[in-house]
Amino acid sequence: MADVKKVVLAYSGGLDTSVILKWLQDTYNCEVVTFTADLGQGEEVEPARAKAQAMGVKEIYIDDLREEFVRDFVFPMFRANTVYEGEYLLGTSIARPLIAKRLIEIANETGADAISHGATGKGNDQVRFELGAYALKPGVKVIAPWREWDLLSREKLMDYAEKHGIPIERHGKKKSPYSMDANLLHISYEGGVLEDTWTEHEEDMWRWSVSPENAPDQATYLELTYRNGDIVAIDGVDMSPATVLAELNRIGGANGIGRLDIVENRYVGMKSRGCYETPGGTIMLKAHRAIESITLDREVAHLKDELMPKYASLIYTGYWWSPERLMLQKMIDASQVNVNGVVRLKLYKGNVIVVGRKSDDSLFDANIATFEEDGGAYNQADAAGFIKLNALRMRIAANKGRGML
Repeated sequence: MADVKKVVLAYSGGLDTSVILKWLQDTYNCEVVTFTADLGQGEEVEPARAKAQAMGVKEIYIDDLREEFVRDFVFPMFRANTVYEGEYLLGTSIARPLIAKRLIEIANETGADAISHGATGKGNDQVRFELGAYALKPGVKVIAPWREWDLLSREKLMDYAEKHGIPIERHGKKKSPYSMDANLLHISYEGGVLEDTWTEHEEDMWRWSVSPENAPDQATYLELTYRNGDIVAIDGVDMSPATVLAELNRIGGANGIGRLDIVENRYVGMKSRGCYETPGGTIMLKAHRAIESITLDREVAHLKDELMPKYASLIYTGYWWSPERLMLQKMIDASQVNVNGVVRLKLYKGNVIVVGRKSDDSLFDANIATFEEDGGAYNQADAAGFIKLNALRMRIAANKGRGML
């Protein structure tokens, strides 16, 4: 422990990381640099500065990473139509590699020889933070207090804070029973009644969205403009990546879109129930598949769909900075060169309905696809030979008496 001279702590200013800050100072007798990231979580991050200063911290980083988060992490992920285990849009997972990257950058800037985080030893985040850190700075030391100390309950944390004079705000309102994580892509909810997989989630848990039942009776229409697979405008108004996602969250939440209740398989081996609120991401996924439907070659689209679960797994399990994810990303990005155009959506009571798509790069040819006279653009007689050739192996097997199982 004595060999750590300076550590960069991912610091929110809440109970856990405030206790960790003091624990690092006392246990490792080291200087602590705090890093607080604004990823669009919707809470004020600046108070973390005063809390860190009160703890004697000299080097304090508070960074607005919203644009970088959406531009360099969320958008690239959505180019692949990424979904983990068929439903989860990876809102927590995709934020961790950015935090790891910034932790290492600050460690390099300040000459720190270690980083620290508040992820528990039961979850995925410890893996994500640390795989990212080791990929970017192989020799860095990682301190994970939850794997070292005996402060394994909120009561013990509060007792430690009181004993050491750690300033912790005590709100008059009742504390949320859920463990929550928020950024511009989503809010996650775990714990509380959700630990019983048969119990329905509580309506007042949700923060960003109205229930579909209470959503407006009139549908909301919007048009999303794509360039190289990314949304660049909403209803014809150019927007930055972070602004796009924030606006889609607002519109989607108002229409009851983006609620999810799932049981997922964590990387560490256990199953975990979580609820996720991802209004903008839900819209983005549906719209991106729509623009790809007219701009991507069939085999390219199918290959992307085959590779997507692997890509999703790499993000979920913390391998964003791995060579295989980087390789897949280059292929995915190459597929997006012609993914340009406009998608028209209808939002209604929790549903995202595609009602139109157009592109100068569209591969859809109405003259060929029409059910009316096509003027000779497609010779239907050609289909006979195509079908017979594709049936050849089955015909041979049937003649050998092997056509039926």
